[in-house]
Amino acid sequence: YPLYSAIIRLLGGTLVPYYLDEEKKWGLNIEEIRSQVIATHKKGISVRGLVFINPGNPTGQCLSEQNLREMISFCYKENIALLADEVYQQNIYQDERPFISAKKVLMDMGLPYNKEVELVSFHTVSKGFWGECGQRGGYFELTNIDPKTVDELYKVASISLSPNVPGQIFMGLMVNPPKPNDVSHHQYIAESKAILESLRRRAHMMTDGFNSCKNITCNFTEGAMYSFPKVNLPPLAIAAAKKAGKEPDVFYCLKLLEATGISTVPGSGFGQKE
Repeated sequence: YPLYSAIIRLLGGTLVPYYLDEEKKWGLNIEEIRSQVIATHKKGISVRGLVFINPGNPTGQCLSEQNLREMISFCYKENIALLADEVYQQNIYQDERPFISAKKVLMDMGLPYNKEVELVSFHTVSKGFWGECGQRGGYFELTNIDPKTVDELYKVASISLSPNVPGQIFMGLMVNPPKPNDVSHHQYIAESKAILESLRRRAHMMTDGFNSCKNITCNFTEGAMYSFPKVNLPPLAIAAAKKAGKEPDVFYCLKLLEATGISTVPGSGFGQKE
């Protein structure tokens, strides 16, 4: 996700990217991560953190429990902090691979992992069935983080003298929703269920629609809010893109916008394999 790469560069850090495996439903390959870390160490650079998004943005996959265990074990051995971007955890569109939080897996793994692996978990009101992106409400939970580091984070947060009151109100409602005996509970359950069921139907429609098109394939959108299809462009289209000085997928997205008014995002912005 580009925001992570942008903030790393802004703060003078070094981005160490890793690929997901499109052929395996955008699965995470721990050997891919290990090889990238080893290569980075050889350059004299220390890797401090590992970020993952689950469910995936923009790939739409739900990571398996095995994937999460592998990452936690890897971070323990390499002394790397794990950052779990789990903001789409309620956006699940199938029953075969449910969302599992990194913290749950970490706690289930027991000693020494549950006492030594540093974990930061993120959540927000911008996703799920709330979709309140404009309210800018979110939180992160710190697990096994040194108290001195926590103190420094509070100092940084305190620099902002004007708190986002609406965002805090929304966060309070998210973490403390209507309870079974509350007057609004029935309406809350009905409306949230309707929104998630609608998103599930649309996930199937998008995937089925892409896969019915010639020269387009797409893994099923298991979660999050995005489908990430592969478009196999003909050689003449690729040549036309090069002539225009653009990446083929950027060229395709622009032509699609001009011809249909449909706005799409080119995959090359996410650092995909050729």
